[in-house]
Amino acid sequence: MRIASLVSFGFAWIVTAICAAPPIRLHPDNPRWFEWRGQATALITSAEHYGAVLNLDFDARRYLETLQRDGMNYTRIFAGTYVEPPGAFGIQRNTLAPATGRFLAPWARSDQPGYAGGGHKFDLDGFSPEYLARLKSFIGEAGQRGVVVELTLFCATYNEKQWSLHPLNPANNIQSLKVSEWRKLNTLPPGTSPEEACAASPVFAVQESLVRWLVRELNGFDNLFYEIQNEPWADNRLPGEVINPYLLDRQTWPNAVEIPTAETVAWQRAIARVIADEENRLPNRHLIAQNVANFRLALNDGDLVPEASIVNFHYAYAEAAEWNRGLNRVIGCDETGFAGREDAHYRRQAWRFLLSGGGLLNNLDYSFTVGHEDGGDTANQAPGGGSPALRRQLKDLSDFLHRFDLARLHPDPLLVARAPGVVTHALSDPGQAHAIYVQGRSPTTLTLNLAAGSWTVEWISVEDGRVLRRETVVAKAGEACALASPGFPDAVAVRILPN
Repeated sequence: MRIASLVSFGFAWIVTAICAAPPIRLHPDNPRWFEWRGQATALITSAEHYGAVLNLDFDARRYLETLQRDGMNYTRIFAGTYVEPPGAFGIQRNTLAPATGRFLAPWARSDQPGYAGGGHKFDLDGFSPEYLARLKSFIGEAGQRGVVVELTLFCATYNEKQWSLHPLNPANNIQSLKVSEWRKLNTLPPGTSPEEACAASPVFAVQESLVRWLVRELNGFDNLFYEIQNEPWADNRLPGEVINPYLLDRQTWPNAVEIPTAETVAWQRAIARVIADEENRLPNRHLIAQNVANFRLALNDGDLVPEASIVNFHYAYAEAAEWNRGLNRVIGCDETGFAGREDAHYRRQAWRFLLSGGGLLNNLDYSFTVGHEDGGDTANQAPGGGSPALRRQLKDLSDFLHRFDLARLHPDPLLVARAPGVVTHALSDPGQAHAIYVQGRSPTTLTLNLAAGSWTVEWISVEDGRVLRRETVVAKAGEACALASPGFPDAVAVRILPN
């Protein structure tokens, strides 16, 4: 192993992870939020396209410095079991598409040339020390900067171009791993145990070995959780709700919810059981996340992996949180995009989702690219947005939420009795604190069901965090309280605290 690989981020002080606190977990008093390092926490970020570790040309330390500077407390990365070719999904400069020969996977390279992405083929019987050093350095540096890492272990394959670069493609490894069909990589018959899967499937045996290795090596980090698979519905889907049935010629993506098949859920369950089994032998337990659907879905028991404590949607509507409040898990939106480049859309999406009871929000930020790890590449052509300005606005959202005692906040659809011209989303600690997001036509008058007493009301700009108006109101027992808003462009936040 080259010494340069160990110090590629410039902080060779990380040799082993030392966990000074228990790993991030669901808050014991209110599991729609996290508890991390003793604090109730919402994870809110605008982060790069998952290649920070696997792309050797990406300056991960500079990237983490930027997240810390911009007030982001979370990032999502892929484990290197999947990689993209240049131009995938219309992304001009894609951190998940390394240059030829610059892809760092968890498996060791062999002495046989012939990997489609440059360099030698993979040896699936061994793991890469260079990869492990870079991964540990990244997670350790992130922890020092107050950033939680979501490590997504596997991903859908999507198409033949992606499959041509896949480490498990038999052409790319010296084992010539037997794969019957790439769409079935991450599937099992329902009810299959990990032991049965490992005995029957050479692919699952390779996957299980990797998961156990990562779980052992990363057990000491407190700023880490695992996601089983990204977008499992992409390769194996069931049709779900059509969002707008009046678009008769658009009955599929992006106007429809796509649901993973029972076989993909069974495979995820088996991987989750592998994680849990391996951690039963180790000091620490880490959260497991499951990516369940795009947009929104009222989940049933058959959709869910019991071991998963975080339920992640992509491109989430507020209903994704509202319809699943009773799960006693964090509801997350760990990818945005495909709605244009305007910051305003993604700002509105974040406020609506989190003020409806979501606990995790990752805006996919295409302004982070190789050479622009400061998040300044706002000219990058991509199917989404991201900018320094949007990160400032998301920090304002994070600051707004964390000013409350989060552990006591719950969704409160009954707080707002009337709100002409606007749509509202509210969280409350009944009788003690209220947070409201207001979106629509200005001005408006909110009619609220407040407990009797004197309250301080702050109207806060969602564009720059300024307090637009501060006032005292007195609510009377048994009477609704009317609050006239100041003018606002398209949305405003309201903080209400007792005097």
